[in-house]
Amino acid sequence: MIDEATDLVREIIDLIGDDNMREGLLETPARVVKSWDHLYSGYKQNPKDVFKLFVDGKCDEMVILKDIEFYSTCEHHMIPFFGKISIGYIPNGKVIGVSKLARLVEIYARRLQVQERLVGQVADDIMKYLEPKGCMVVAEAKHLCMIARGVEKQNSVMITNAIRGNFKEQVVRDEFLKIIK
Repeated sequence: MIDEATDLVREIIDLIGDDNMREGLLETPARVVKSWDHLYSGYKQNPKDVFKLFVDGKCDEMVILKDIEFYSTCEHHMIPFFGKISIGYIPNGKVIGVSKLARLVEIYARRLQVQERLVGQVADDIMKYLEPKGCMVVAEAKHLCMIARGVEKQNSVMITNAIRGNFKEQVVRDEFLKIIK
């Protein structure tokens, strides 16, 4: 399968107008295929596996992890988009290890993706496996499909959110947004 993938990358190099036998490109197909293993590693991971929960240390106040860096690939153009995600939840008897929230983001970011779905998947899994009173996920990202091609707007930032449970209450949502700004 790796040989098939490297052959396809060689064909792509030819199709865009370069010579895949040129010295600088000889090892490129193998490097590209190897990079895919990391860039799309989210397909090999089950989000449920990151949910190590604790009742010791539980609280009933908002828990926030902000500015989780992420890198993903736009499913429409297969061009990167990247930014930061902030997650807030209100525990309901248990909490999750802080690094696990970042790992959850990583699982979904390392797939062909759209930003709107990414925040929804993270929020849905938090609600499903952690069972908090509510959660909110906000992502801010730059999309190279918009920066490097198309309308070429270098300073544009897309913001998306997913709101679940008691975060639909204005006062709860406002507290979260105030803290992450």
